[in-house]
Amino acid sequence: MNDTNLSDRTFNAEERAKLTQLINEGIQVMHEVETLNGALSDTIKAVAEELEIKPNILKKAIRVAHKVEFDKTQQEQELLETILSSTGKIGKV
Repeated sequence: MNDTNLSDRTFNAEERAKLTQLINEGIQVMHEVETLNGALSDTIKAVAEELEIKPNILKKAIRVAHKVEFDKTQQEQELLETILSSTGKIGKV
């Protein structure tokens, strides 16, 4: 693909149809994602209030679970605690 004059690029009817379909589907998916994120945020806030937990903690739990990174997160937390404990910024763990 030649990147030199992309602004001069023309698309044939089939390419325009593909681009139009992609853009329309992309817009729809992004709208659905926004709607779902809003609903999730509302649910997180409600549960956080009910359980008296900060919403950010619940969001982090969801992200960690989604990425299946609990072991990595736990190791990073342990290192963070070791560093802070070693520098006297928190009590011994």
